[in-house]
Amino acid sequence: MNRPPDKLVGALMAGLKILRYLNQLRGPVGVSQVARELSLNPSTAYNLLRTLVHERLVVFDPAGKTYAPGPGLVDLIGGGLERSAEFRLIRPHLRRLADDHAVTALLWHRGEDDRMVLIDLAETAEAVRVHMAIGQRLPPYGGSLGRCLAAHEGLSKAALKRRFGKLRWQSAPGFEDYYRQVRQARQDGYAVDSGNFTLGVTTVSALVLGSAGQAVMAISGVGFSAALTGDALHGLAVDIRERAAEASRALGGSALGVAS
Repeated sequence: MNRPPDKLVGALMAGLKILRYLNQLRGPVGVSQVARELSLNPSTAYNLLRTLVHERLVVFDPAGKTYAPGPGLVDLIGGGLERSAEFRLIRPHLRRLADDHAVTALLWHRGEDDRMVLIDLAETAEAVRVHMAIGQRLPPYGGSLGRCLAAHEGLSKAALKRRFGKLRWQSAPGFEDYYRQVRQARQDGYAVDSGNFTLGVTTVSALVLGSAGQAVMAISGVGFSAALTGDALHGLAVDIRERAAEASRALGGSALGVAS
């Protein structure tokens, strides 16, 4: 962990705290909620939010008097990622997955709060496709990506059951089925979610591991469940696993998408 400087700039710390808070929410919120949740003076919260709006890091809805993450965040993230060797390494894989399998290919990064943040994507040329937004965040252990994380971390059945109980699904699997799928992910190197997290949508994911064996990123393919069955689903899963493994090897990690 980096040692903090002797003197921290309070206003900057508070502004970053607001950005992190807004980014983890599912919808816009008012200044009163921001101030209350973050223990800020309402006037201070208002001034910070207006400054962030000016810099396009936050957007303000005058009708509802609410705030939400703004497009400037994507610009900041994208600029850093464009210069990242890891990012440039994986982007071509996303394009090939989207073209070869007619899916939306996604690249996730694991944040400090263990949530997975969508940092890049490639869309299929099909007229009808699943749309995702850069910056979207997923809680750990949900969906195909969550099954991969649970498999990699080797959580006990009891610990995983506690976390499973806090997850939100549109069509939740039974825990025993979910646990079996986690164990299968450890063996296969990828995981599949067929309509559990989002009805009618199938997602396949595999982890990208760093040099210390930690899960740093993940690659996913998302499409409509009706089109992802049988050989099409298996072919996508194997392709994602191999591309995640190649990225892991380039980063000095395991040759498998999910460590055993």
